[in-house]
Amino acid sequence: MLSKEDMTQAIVAAKTEQNVSWQAMGDHLGHSEVWVASACLGQNTMSKQEAELTAGLLGLGPDVVAALQVFPTKGAGQHYVPTDPLLYRFFEICYVYGPTIKAIINEKLCDGIMSAIDFSMDIEKVEDPKGDRVKITMNGKFLPYKKW
Repeated sequence: MLSKEDMTQAIVAAKTEQNVSWQAMGDHLGHSEVWVASACLGQNTMSKQEAELTAGLLGLGPDVVAALQVFPTKGAGQHYVPTDPLLYRFFEICYVYGPTIKAIINEKLCDGIMSAIDFSMDIEKVEDPKGDRVKITMNGKFLPYKKW
């Protein structure tokens, strides 16, 4: 069985070689580019049909189809603060603004968390004369802590 890491390498290589965008892959599957990228990078699971469509688009074989259907260990290999500057900035945002985000969510909704299971995300490029910007919208179901 192909590992999630080897699956990801095969997908990224084929995607790069064929110049296929995550958006094009998302459109082909009828899903968000964010979800498709996450599944192809090993963090979500595709159905057999989704896996077959993905592999077919990229000209990959049944080993990739099978690996795309394996339930992932989410966050595997991410037990450290990343050194990649883009990824590190997300940790920095949580370090600097995390308590603020939590305080405002708690004030507006009550004591609870935002689900990363019942969740969607959109990433947009926003053109700006002072330099292009990144707009990330995260939308997760609010889960209040249970009292018993």
